[in-house]
Amino acid sequence: MQLWTYIFRRLLLLIPVLLGVSILTFVIMRAAGDPVTAYLQNPEKATEAQIRLIEQKYHLNEPEYIQYWYWLNGVLHGDMGYSRMAGLPVTQAIALKFPATFELALISVFFAVVAGIGLGTRSAVKANSAFDQTTRVTSLVAVSIPVFWLGLILLMIFYRGLGWLPGPTGRLGTTQELHVVTGFFLIDSILSGKLSLFVDVVEHLALPSITLAFASTALIVRMMRSSMLEVLGAEYVRTARAKGLPEKVVINRHARRNALIPTVTVVGLSFGGLLGGAVLTETVFNWPGLGQWSAQAALNLDTAGIMGFTLLTALIYVLSNLVVDIIYAYLDPRVRLG
Repeated sequence: MQLWTYIFRRLLLLIPVLLGVSILTFVIMRAAGDPVTAYLQNPEKATEAQIRLIEQKYHLNEPEYIQYWYWLNGVLHGDMGYSRMAGLPVTQAIALKFPATFELALISVFFAVVAGIGLGTRSAVKANSAFDQTTRVTSLVAVSIPVFWLGLILLMIFYRGLGWLPGPTGRLGTTQELHVVTGFFLIDSILSGKLSLFVDVVEHLALPSITLAFASTALIVRMMRSSMLEVLGAEYVRTARAKGLPEKVVINRHARRNALIPTVTVVGLSFGGLLGGAVLTETVFNWPGLGQWSAQAALNLDTAGIMGFTLLTALIYVLSNLVVDIIYAYLDPRVRLG
């Protein structure tokens, strides 16, 4: 089976998965409270006439399966209700917050992949050495550390103690002004042509991205190490060594590619998790992204906001898994035959 055929089949399989997620999301939304409040900016001061108007407009006085159909139709057309907390339609609030979280998650995954694959490979090659033992213990500790605790410790050291990096002031210093074009501050600061602005953005990204990447790095290190150890004992690797190939070629060309296959799964799930679950990190660093917004939505019982975030998180996980499967099929062509 060709790779494009495999991708097309996997895309078709996403439809029933997303449909199931939408049904579950709708049921949770209805169980969470009165659906009318999801469309009202100020439910406490809403008049009877306003409530009747909302019920008619969004078909909330009809049977639930008809409500679901209209709700699904609204979601497909970008209408997820009104977020009282943001004072905006949910889709606009998500569009406003998403770049901050995506930028943070992308930088975090980059750190985690580079460090995790590098350390995991070296740890396997130098198995049972002092470096290997140190890496294993460190990764075990990293997986065990709560994210919010690590964030606070990093703030204490690098902000209060050494003064090298800014505190929890969001994405930019209070004295800086940035003309927002894309919503991704790294790109926007480059477009502004001001080096000081770019440096400020990088400094504000440093601590939250390291905090978010820490646990993912540890997971990738552990997965990469065990996978590399298995591959290094395989017959084809011994054959490559017996042919006299340099050790660097054996590791980089023959062993690492096959060892990456299970690691890709961890990376994909980590990226989905970082995008959808950066709640604690964004709260600690006052990062104006989806995680902080969803936490405030939950505290304020903003039903439409919570449901919009839930649906988006599910979509991110599904798409992350799709990308993982495609990379998996690229690295191991036997997968396409399944």
